[in-house]
Amino acid sequence: MGNSTRKTTLAIACLVLIWGISWSIYKAALPYTPPLLFAGMRAFLGGLLLAVFLIPTWRKMKWRQNWSRYCVSALLNAALFYGMQTAGLVYLPGGLFSVLVYFQPVLIGLFAWLWLGEKMSLLKIVGLLIGFCGILAVSADGLQGQISIVGVVLAILTAISWALGVIYVKRESSKVDSLWMVALQFVIGGALLTGAGTIFESWSDIVWSGGYVFGLGFGATLGIPVAFVIYFHLMNSGDASKIASFTFLVPLIAVATGTLFLHEPFTFSLVAGLVLIVLSICLVNYRSKKQKVRIASEA
Repeated sequence: MGNSTRKTTLAIACLVLIWGISWSIYKAALPYTPPLLFAGMRAFLGGLLLAVFLIPTWRKMKWRQNWSRYCVSALLNAALFYGMQTAGLVYLPGGLFSVLVYFQPVLIGLFAWLWLGEKMSLLKIVGLLIGFCGILAVSADGLQGQISIVGVVLAILTAISWALGVIYVKRESSKVDSLWMVALQFVIGGALLTGAGTIFESWSDIVWSGGYVFGLGFGATLGIPVAFVIYFHLMNSGDASKIASFTFLVPLIAVATGTLFLHEPFTFSLVAGLVLIVLSICLVNYRSKKQKVRIASEA
């Protein structure tokens, strides 16, 4: 294994680990804070921290030409995504919520076919159908009153928002600097969430406990700026296919940490849904040897 391959593997492992453990960390912090304020503060602080590091390249921002793109991305990838994610964690265990949200790669396959003109193969169609069955399996306990339907709906909407955000950024990627897009989408989206939290929630309800401070600090450093810098570094290095194929490990890590440290339930229907969703994501992101050779030749 070459040095470049080792670095890529390490970067992917760090990204998956950060995303995987974040669900339990945020879930543990939620009892001490209103959800909108928590989501808004960590998104805003994370985007602001990244923007500070990007100040030497401020000319790449091109605010006048790109402000509308930053705002749309902020709405989809920050305000709606983190707002619904944080609110949904109030209703569902972190592991289960992450399983539903990481149906997002399957949705990206569908949206890319609809709006980017990417090919929809039979294997992808089968994967989408299996993923839908996984959603039904995971939701089975909710239909019996054991798991909140509100939480399931919020998780699915979170996945849809994230998928639409990724498709939008991919479509506009040639017109904006990717790192400034990340920084500003979280500054703007975080400000919107914080503003909504100020209106509908109370700052006095925040309990500045160790769990809350750790969750806020994790989100504002590793969870948002560091994770997304790694993500876009891998994307720009031509490793997008590897990220897509490895993201299915995120819900596995989230479920494992939630079960081990938060004593969250691990039911049969959850296991069945987890297996189906993982299989779905693998099928949707599968590439044959011929496709891999063609992609390599085009790179």
